[in-house]
Amino acid sequence: MRIHELGHLVLYVRDLERSRRFYRDVLGWDEVRGEVPLPVPAAAFSSGRTHHELLLIEVGSAAAAMPPGPRLGLYHFGLKVGDSDDELREVVQHLTEHGVDIKGASDHTITHSLYIADPDGHEIELYVDVIPTEEWLADPSLVFAPIRPLRL
Repeated sequence: MRIHELGHLVLYVRDLERSRRFYRDVLGWDEVRGEVPLPVPAAAFSSGRTHHELLLIEVGSAAAAMPPGPRLGLYHFGLKVGDSDDELREVVQHLTEHGVDIKGASDHTITHSLYIADPDGHEIELYVDVIPTEEWLADPSLVFAPIRPLRL
């Protein structure tokens, strides 16, 4: 067996409409709409790469919050937003205009990354590739280079 690609993520959310607006209106992800009613309140999103890359399932306001600090489970997921620091600067401006707090910024050598959280606290890495694939494939140690502060 061999994994070909990461297909999709499914996140539980408290308020589907609030999360739908965040992923659609703030992050600009295209929502996949269908006429078939789902058994639970849910919304799907796709960049066009596959049928859906993100599925949100509403679990309601009584759901327990994610505990802070180290824990088992999802730490964050990454969304590629371009291939240059200029594009990442545009993302910073867009997030600021939408009142989204940037929680961190890192230079990972092969990527430059911003970190934000969705309305339920799921951490999201918004990144640009700055090293061509051929380079890190030829030198995989670049993937594990020390993390430095990002200076945009």
